[in-house]
Amino acid sequence: MAEFQLVVPYKPLQTKVQLVGVCLMLPIWSLFAPMALTSFVVWLIKYPYSSNLLNNVIISAVLLTIIFVGLIMSALSEDDKIHISKNGMSFPPFLLPRLSFKRNWQWEELRTATILHSGDETGEQLVLGFQPNILLPLNIRDMPKGVLEEFLLAIELWGAGCERSAELIAYQRSMQDESQNTGGQLTGKMWQEELGRRFTVTTFVPLEPDKLVQNGKIKIVRQLAFGGLSAIYLVQKNQGDLFVLKEAVVPHSVDPQAKEMAEQHLVREAKMLFSLSHPHIAKVLDHFVEDDRHYLLMEYIHGQDLRQMVKQNGPCSEKTVLNWAVKIADILAFLHGQQPPVVHRDLTPDNLVLKNDGTVVLIDFGASNEFVGTATGTLVGKQAYISPEQLRGKTVPQSDLYALGGTLHFLLTGRDPVPLSQTEIRTIMPDISIEMENLIKSLTAFEKKDRMQDAAELQAELSHMMAKMIMEVQTERSQALSLTASPGEST
Repeated sequence: MAEFQLVVPYKPLQTKVQLVGVCLMLPIWSLFAPMALTSFVVWLIKYPYSSNLLNNVIISAVLLTIIFVGLIMSALSEDDKIHISKNGMSFPPFLLPRLSFKRNWQWEELRTATILHSGDETGEQLVLGFQPNILLPLNIRDMPKGVLEEFLLAIELWGAGCERSAELIAYQRSMQDESQNTGGQLTGKMWQEELGRRFTVTTFVPLEPDKLVQNGKIKIVRQLAFGGLSAIYLVQKNQGDLFVLKEAVVPHSVDPQAKEMAEQHLVREAKMLFSLSHPHIAKVLDHFVEDDRHYLLMEYIHGQDLRQMVKQNGPCSEKTVLNWAVKIADILAFLHGQQPPVVHRDLTPDNLVLKNDGTVVLIDFGASNEFVGTATGTLVGKQAYISPEQLRGKTVPQSDLYALGGTLHFLLTGRDPVPLSQTEIRTIMPDISIEMENLIKSLTAFEKKDRMQDAAELQAELSHMMAKMIMEVQTERSQALSLTASPGEST
């Protein structure tokens, strides 16, 4: 049986413009230049000593270059297909600059895949991350929908080491649901055989309200969040106080060795979180396993997360955000100072709760999702706050700093940052200080070497900004007092 291959036509605006240019220039490089070169060679043969040798070489070289460039551009404009097989992927030449000029890639080299919603004219993008540090964005609208569906299946079937984000999984399932609703055929016979042999849909059904776990000690009150292979619930323990219960599932369909490794990570994570004690970090109280589901019991923080607060009240003042940033930097310095460093992996406005007394508390460690994702192909972190290295599956403490930069952007503007971008916040909010803009740019630099290096550096910069803000406030108060004390003008 012949090996199955999938051909994905990919025609972004770049190739369309290039094709139009080639067509417009076709008479020049395919007709005029060859005829001119032939006539010039005939003329040289007939009159070999009638012109300068250097001029002859230059004219011949120019005409040959026009023909050669035309042929190359024509070939490049026609080669616009991505070839996919069990062995890997081969990309068209115009994408090679983004791929370090390597055309053929093995599946083992594909590390991550996600769907990004860019919010501009490019629309949705399928972003593929290859080792060591290469990200390839592909515009979804420039690929046929039916072939795109098979492309995503190929990643799922053959990209065993690829971490697929929750956004990608949700997008793929919506496409499958649409195909089924419209009566479309999802795959051919080869796909059906491959799916039957290797692919089973993982269904994770969250717990219903009033469900009892841990031998009836804990009752589910309601679901707080759900995504991928995890869920978070508000629960009541022993018919008394409220707590938060985080649930993570490692499905049976994954490789047994990977499943065992993920479960070991979950247990190790629970032990590590027990040891953390900080006034602004939600405390982990218990860990248990029931029905092959891992649970973390955490304290319930009374308050409102920062996303809800901004949605209700609008963007925050720079002074307020600066005060919060100091507290969050202290939290990150504590986490990253552990041995080994603890990386939160999901530092977003959703996971920062403003307590009733005005303090900010960090909740919902993303480590569980990260470990489960290693075995199941999911990627933790909300897309607008994921650093490039986290998208590649190489999370480091600086990834939390990138997420903090995105969080500060949201608090000041009320908008999520553009994914995988360095924010220039003053283009949106001109009244923001240049110091705050430089801080956020330093936190959200694309490359780690250009980014703020650690939480200690962040604390030092925030201390400087706080001192300057206090000095400005004191100056304003002094000026106000002097104006109040001066005699008023008589009327």
